[in-house]
Parts: sequence; structure tokens; C-alpha cells
Amino acid sequence: MQLYKTWQGLDPKVRGASVAMGNFDGLHLGHGSVIDLARGSAPLGIVTFEPHPREYFAPDSPPFRLMNAEARANRLAKLGVQRLFQLPFDATLAGLTPEEFVRDVLADGLGISHVVVGSDFCFGKGRKGKAADLAALGETLGFRTTIAPLIAQAGREISSTAIRSALTEGRPRDAADMLGHWHRIEGAVLHGEKRGRELGYPTANMSLAGLHLPRFGVYAVLVDILTGPQAGSYHGAASLGVRPMFGVNTPNLETFLFDFKGDLYDQHLSVALVDFLRPELKFDGLPALITQMAADCDLAREILVAL
Repeated sequence: MQLYKTWQGLDPKVRGASVAMGNFDGLHLGHGSVIDLARGSAPLGIVTFEPHPREYFAPDSPPFRLMNAEARANRLAKLGVQRLFQLPFDATLAGLTPEEFVRDVLADGLGISHVVVGSDFCFGKGRKGKAADLAALGETLGFRTTIAPLIAQAGREISSTAIRSALTEGRPRDAADMLGHWHRIEGAVLHGEKRGRELGYPTANMSLAGLHLPRFGVYAVLVDILTGPQAGSYHGAASLGVRPMFGVNTPNLETFLFDFKGDLYDQHLSVALVDFLRPELKFDGLPALITQMAADCDLAREILVAL
């Protein structure tokens, strides 16, 4: 998959893609249906935005994203996307009228042949452009538009909001049912305080900055090491939260990989939340914590082996 972070000055060979357009936060089943409608004889592309427009317009709002740009790109590559147009959402893009966006970005800049959007898609300054407007403008500028209907599951509309609710309540399997894949947290392994190593459970520490926070607690997880000499897939248990045994801390994800030895600092991991095991607890002392960690790992192994 080729990644492009601009719509200006692109190689003419990039033109002609059939694209799905949207924010695609979480890449749930509804997003998948939009992307599938863009598949065809032309190269499959995605038009999305970074940062998320909501982050641009409300930078002080609580974190809400289900996946960062890295995780989104990794998932799109797995879905067979060939060209990812990750456009910078800045004052220039935010200030374009619907007509200017379609003409300057989609037609003249990217030279798309076909675009697919959800029926609730809005675009242009003040979100004045609607899906029907995109279709009308595209017809005059030489590309086709398909408007995808919203999809539902068991009578409930699939949405990023519903997925966030499931994760907040500690229901990762319900979130996975709507996503069509496990909810994953991806990023680099950071240096921590190395307490896990001292307790006999060395962990890979990852930031949760900018992401919606699932319920704090311990999870059974599937782990993909994406980079480095030990790249591969592993089982593990992870603690997501603020580590109440050790004072007031910034939320993070600490993952213990079963049957693994090695240094993962600065490597990139993808950690899938499979089952919520228990909430975060503050124990009377380290021996009680270690005993509970052993029980958590035993339960996680049992769950993951059964997948």
C-alpha cells in the first residue's frame, strides 16, 4: 500500500483510483461495506484525514479515537487498499467550500474515477456539503459517486459511538462483533519504570494518548510484534489503566507476552483486547499483587487457547 499525505503535485500515475472516503475510525463493519463498494477494476484507494476533523475543531475535547493513524493504515493494508490518501486536516482544508473541495482536492488533485461515501457523509466548510451534493458535483467533474446505506446488526446501527460504549463497559467481544475484527491498540514500546520485570512479569509499555480509553483493568490479549527480529504473533495478558498500586499515573497499556524473552523497546506492537478479566485493584502488598497476576495469566491462557 502506498501512503500519500497530500493531494497536490502527485505523480499522474496515481490518478484514476476508485476511493472510499471518510474518517474510518475503528474501521468497523459499516466502513468495510463502504470500502467494498469502491472495489473494482480501478486501483482501490482511501481518502481520509489526519488529524481527525473533530480533533482539529475541538482540540481540548476528551480523547475519542478508536485507532491512531498507524493502526488505521495497518488495517487498511490488510483490507487490500492500494493507495491511502491521508490528507492533512488543517486551516486550508477546513476552509474549502464543498465545491472547492470536490474540484481542487478530489478532481484536480487526486484525479479519482469513483468515490464511495456513507449516506451521512458531510464535507466542506461548515459541513455544508452532503452526500447528494457530492454526487451532483462529481457528475460535472467527471467521476462517479456511490452512496452507501448505513448498516445495522441485530436491529442496532453499527457506529463508532456504539463501539466506544462497548469498550467503556469492558465488552471487547461486543466491540469486535461490530468491528469485524478485534479492537487493537498499536504503537511503539516505550521505556517504563520496569516494575513488571522486578515482579517477574516484564511488560511492554505503550501510550494511550489520543485514544478512547476502554474500561480500566486486566485483559486477555493477542499480540502481534510488527517490527524487529522477533516479529510474530503471541498470547498475553495486559493491564490497561493507571496502576493504582503505584500512585497517580497517566493511563497506559502494559502487556506481558507469554513464553517470550527479548527486548522490545522501540519496536511496534499491535495488541488486541479479547476478554476483560477484572477491574484494576489496589492490593495490600506486592505478594498479593503477584499472586493475582499469576491467576490473571492462567485465565488469559485458558481463554486464548480456546479461540
